[in-house]
Amino acid sequence: MTSNLSCRAALVVVAAALLAVVSISSLARDAPVIAAASDLQFAVTEIAEAFRADTGHAVRLAFGSTGNFARQIRAGAPFQVFMAADETFVADLHADGLTQGEGDLYGIGRIVIMVPHGSPLEPDGTLDDLAAMLTAGRIKRFAIANPDHAPYGMRAREALITKGIWRDLQPMMVVGENVSQAAQFALSGNAEGGIIAYSLALAPRLDARGTHALIPEAWHEPLRQRMVLLKDAGPVAKAFYAYMNEPAARAIMDRYGFVLPEGD
Repeated sequence: MTSNLSCRAALVVVAAALLAVVSISSLARDAPVIAAASDLQFAVTEIAEAFRADTGHAVRLAFGSTGNFARQIRAGAPFQVFMAADETFVADLHADGLTQGEGDLYGIGRIVIMVPHGSPLEPDGTLDDLAAMLTAGRIKRFAIANPDHAPYGMRAREALITKGIWRDLQPMMVVGENVSQAAQFALSGNAEGGIIAYSLALAPRLDARGTHALIPEAWHEPLRQRMVLLKDAGPVAKAFYAYMNEPAARAIMDRYGFVLPEGD
């Protein structure tokens, strides 16, 4: 009898554990997926944690290049919020009827030159040292995001064209799939540096590994970053979207170098 009771008790415990696992898995599945540009890796992760603490609701974050996400959305990817690094991608999706409205500007991004500790390259925002080292044959590898689909790569290319060194730098270019990967390349120790997002350079984890300098805004098109609710956005996704404009989220965005122009 005692043995049977023990077995029954064990089965109850196992069943309860299984139910807990199922419940957690269900919650994870129910959490909306936010497709966020990779320059938001640190800022939006903090915001999602604050959102969960304040509301009790969780979201899942997917980080990558804006252009790749736009293609995935067109292919039916189950994202509920799209946080793009370039608002033109949001405008195109809206024109094709794939969004709920035109979205909202959530920040203006900046690009920086960043170099790892020990690099001979100076973190000079005017890129004078980069140009001088390039002429002297002292640049072996230099990282940027892929300018074919990553807005931060597009802006890096524009800045390098403005400086007049884009073509000569091509053989030394190491291209990341997105700006987060470009930052990894730039700080790997195998490159003299790279052009990455200011928001990533400000993250303690990356800031500890190198130094950076802002590149003049006039050297490239502005990085007007816009978010939008997608067609299947549910209540939690809408709550997170609204939370992005709350003081708690804005304070985090400000800390990572994002600003909102007056009137937007």
